[in-house]
Amino acid sequence: MQMPVTSLLQSMAFFALSATCVWIAGARLAFLADALADRFRLAKSLVGLLLLSLATSLPEIATTLTAAVQQSQDLVLNNLFGGIALQTAILAMADFWARGPITNYPRKTNHALEAILLVLLLSVTLVIINLGETIVVAGVGIGSLCIAIIYGGAIWLLRRYNDNSDWVPVDLPDPDPLAFPAPTGLAEAPDTSLIWQAIAACLAILVFGLLLVLFADRIADQSGLGTGFIGVTLLAAATSLPELSTSIAAVRIGAYTMAISNIFGSNLIMLVLVFPADILFRAGPILQNTSHMVSLALGFGLTVTSIYLIGLIVRRKPRFRMFGLDSILVLLTFLASLAAYYHVR
Repeated sequence: MQMPVTSLLQSMAFFALSATCVWIAGARLAFLADALADRFRLAKSLVGLLLLSLATSLPEIATTLTAAVQQSQDLVLNNLFGGIALQTAILAMADFWARGPITNYPRKTNHALEAILLVLLLSVTLVIINLGETIVVAGVGIGSLCIAIIYGGAIWLLRRYNDNSDWVPVDLPDPDPLAFPAPTGLAEAPDTSLIWQAIAACLAILVFGLLLVLFADRIADQSGLGTGFIGVTLLAAATSLPELSTSIAAVRIGAYTMAISNIFGSNLIMLVLVFPADILFRAGPILQNTSHMVSLALGFGLTVTSIYLIGLIVRRKPRFRMFGLDSILVLLTFLASLAAYYHVR
């Protein structure tokens, strides 16, 4: 069905409305995921990595695949890679609701492993982009296939490592969270109700995520800013709203490991989405002949992930009030990335 024509002001209003719906659904999903983890006795970090990150990445999946079908290479790559630095900055913002630096709380080293594997995938993607897709099969580059294979191996390793850590950190801060009232009725709700509510929240994220890409594309054309700058800033920010709302909600109820794994897991998904996007993009390998903004976004993604990797390893770090130094550096790096994106747009 063809969407009616809208003015720039109307497009912005519908974009804001869709983003608000995505935010509400994402916040609700955090409480549901926490309740389901408790109900079925699942590790919070595993729920964040495999379930919550996939659910909150539905806008990215929707926008990426839709933009790939529309043959919009810039919108696909800038949305995916621009969102990595933004979503990592979400952890920094979550520090405001945590009792001290959020990277002090994980009791196991699987979060550091998540960050290392993310750095690996970012580095491989950057190498492929600079090297160029030298082998192409049926219009799909071998590089995007390699990214998908490495992602599969990373998830397998993280799944095995979650219950069998070779070593654990010691001398950790008290992880007890501040009391926060969960939504009324979740503790008493039956399993089927929780599952159906979670499915409904996921569908809301998917539907309004599709609307986000539609109106973001219109705003890009009507404002004259172009799909590159819009994709790496506005669209990436809007489709990252579920991660923001779920992470804040998770931190407020003390589910710190779920919040961290949600972000790192979402960033891993952002990279593996390159492969299905490459299949749908028929003008050639999607990682070929990319703009400078794409490499820049990957570079900033590497930077913020590395900062948090250091924060996960160095537990006794300087802090400013409730914020850890790593979170402050991540926020500053993210702000610098926005200036850099605008400069090369």
